Amino acid sequence: MLRKLTLLLLCLGLLLVHASGAAAQDETPPPSGPIYLIQPGDTLSTIAARFNISLQELMAANQIENANFISVGQRLVIPGQEVDSGILTVNILGFGETLQNISRRNQVPLDFLRRVNRITTPSELYAGSNLIVPLPEDAEPLSKRMAVGRGQSPLEAAILADSDPWTVAALNALPGTWSPLPGDVYYVPGQADPNAPAPNGMPSAFAGISVEPLPLTQGRTTVITIRTEAGVQLSGTLVDMPLHFFSDENGAQVAIQGIHALLEPGAYPLQLQATLPDGSQQAFEQKVIVQTGFYPQETLLVEPETIDPVTTESEMAQVVELVGKINPNRLWSGIFRSPSYFNDCFTSQYGNRRTYIGSGTGEQFFGFHSGLDFCGGTGLPITSPADGVVVFAGPLAIRGNATIIDHGWGIFSGVWHQSEILVVAGQLVNAGDLIGYVGATGRVTGAHLHWEVWANGIQVNPLEWLQKTYP
Repeated sequence: MLRKLTLLLLCLGLLLVHASGAAAQDETPPPSGPIYLIQPGDTLSTIAARFNISLQELMAANQIENANFISVGQRLVIPGQEVDSGILTVNILGFGETLQNISRRNQVPLDFLRRVNRITTPSELYAGSNLIVPLPEDAEPLSKRMAVGRGQSPLEAAILADSDPWTVAALNALPGTWSPLPGDVYYVPGQADPNAPAPNGMPSAFAGISVEPLPLTQGRTTVITIRTEAGVQLSGTLVDMPLHFFSDENGAQVAIQGIHALLEPGAYPLQLQATLPDGSQQAFEQKVIVQTGFYPQETLLVEPETIDPVTTESEMAQVVELVGKINPNRLWSGIFRSPSYFNDCFTSQYGNRRTYIGSGTGEQFFGFHSGLDFCGGTGLPITSPADGVVVFAGPLAIRGNATIIDHGWGIFSGVWHQSEILVVAGQLVNAGDLIGYVGATGRVTGAHLHWEVWANGIQVNPLEWLQKTYP
């Protein structure tokens, strides 16, 4: 009996040892590596593409079985990176920013930043692109900057920034206290003045610059704001459009430019030139990212004569000429008002890719919807969306009874398809003034109000002008 009991206990012990060993073998070590915090709008696919890894690698590293089950703020381990710990932050590169500027601000070695982002030449730094910046979990990027003025010593510049040359040299990875140079950007301890211009790596004439929003998007309005020394004149081009700068109430110079809804996504040049009071010039160029607007497709059946290329092209040339005359006076203020009786009811949005098919002929014309269509039938009132001066009021083949209003600074409104026009060219109008009635003239499938906004010769999404103040 004792022998049987001993054998039973021995067998039970072997079973427990085997089970314990099997459990130990089945335990999967927790994933390790740098962490990325999921942001609004992220998907696992976009995150994987951002860090140049496959979706399968990302899911395996985080033991994720379903790519749809993720949440904002969730911590993801990112495998295959140059770092093995810390937080991987994704910064949108601002126009004029340099890799060295980002390195100093975040206290990340320059060579390391190049390797992490696989950057081989400075020309690869496109404004609006994502830049991976690895930081310790408790890191706080520097914000207060120091600049050495002309004729100013590094010691004097450091003292004026409430610091000292040794701290400046250490924080900015400089070879010595003597090495800060005029025009370069350095960082010191402390909090930045919230009203100070954002640091950039541009020539000294461009004291501060903002390009909003970045990245640029098909069909959106871009606002370029530059602070300069007194007497500096600015010019430039974005993509292939010449920029026009005007002084705002804060002393900055502003250019408002539309991005064409059909412009292919990619990197395009933004060139800026400053002419100083003494006649000398400084220039800067950097490519900026233009991303898709994700516009849907739609098909419309229309009268054949309204898609005739001769008619469409000649009428467009006439409208482009009208909206190409730049008024240096800003006539509008604040957010635009809706020109429609139905403020927030739309039958078709801006940017939709359109296929027009000629009724009875099958002839096709491809384009995009260049404005915002409001609900409502014939006879409803149309009002001016902002103060301005009427530059055209009359019939057009495609646009029907049309009114074009100049709001200044290269901004125009176009109102098409009216049953009746109540204004004449040269007339001053205020926001909310009655200018016409809804109709079904021109290329339409029914009575509606079509409203366009042009920004320096390019049609942009009018809805944005109803939601925020430009500039």
